[in-house]
Amino acid sequence: MNPSPRNPHMSSHRPSLQRYFVSGLITLLPLWLTVIVFRFVFVLLSDISRPWITPLLARLANQFPLTLGWLGAPWVQTALALIATLAVIIGVGVMAHRVLGQRLLRWFESFVQRIPLANLIYGAVRKLIDILQTHPEGAQRVVLIDFPHRDMKAIGFVTRVLREEGSDRELAAVYVPTTPNPTSGYLEVVPVEHLTPTDWTVDQAMSFIISGGAVSPDTMPYTRAGDFSRDDT
Repeated sequence: MNPSPRNPHMSSHRPSLQRYFVSGLITLLPLWLTVIVFRFVFVLLSDISRPWITPLLARLANQFPLTLGWLGAPWVQTALALIATLAVIIGVGVMAHRVLGQRLLRWFESFVQRIPLANLIYGAVRKLIDILQTHPEGAQRVVLIDFPHRDMKAIGFVTRVLREEGSDRELAAVYVPTTPNPTSGYLEVVPVEHLTPTDWTVDQAMSFIISGGAVSPDTMPYTRAGDFSRDDT
């Protein structure tokens, strides 16, 4: 008994449906990731001021239900909590550029230094931020290192240049952030002669890391000086 013939319309539609599905998924993926990141930042910032914004708005809504009752809506409370947090951050930035703000910041840092565990965390983060804002001595700030092996490169930030005990060879402490979250990563100790220097700024490197390489200059260095001669031998 011969098998029934296959429907040509079904076989012709399958590749088209699969292609459309992949195209639609690729089209929606950047939007989906953007929504996830924005939602994470939105919720994180709004949660900072929510404990004191929410009771205040609820009290106003209960006292004036006809005119201010809309303040009790959850989305209104979340939006105002986000705005309040952004206003505080901008206000702190403005104060940091004023003499009074700098005095308050020094007072706060001296206070944190007296707290046993907080002084270690705050001091380490403060030093890392200050280091990334200045140019290092003896090496470029943004470099490439052989990671995880010699035929692959990873972008890193030189945080300090020190010397090897006994040989006095220069070693670089390089922070290698992960994609797309640069707040986590690896700390590598690399000889300075094994670094591949770049002319990238910290902002360019961060954009490259967070975007997964999509946002970058048109060219970048890859081979260190001396690698050609070593490969030819």
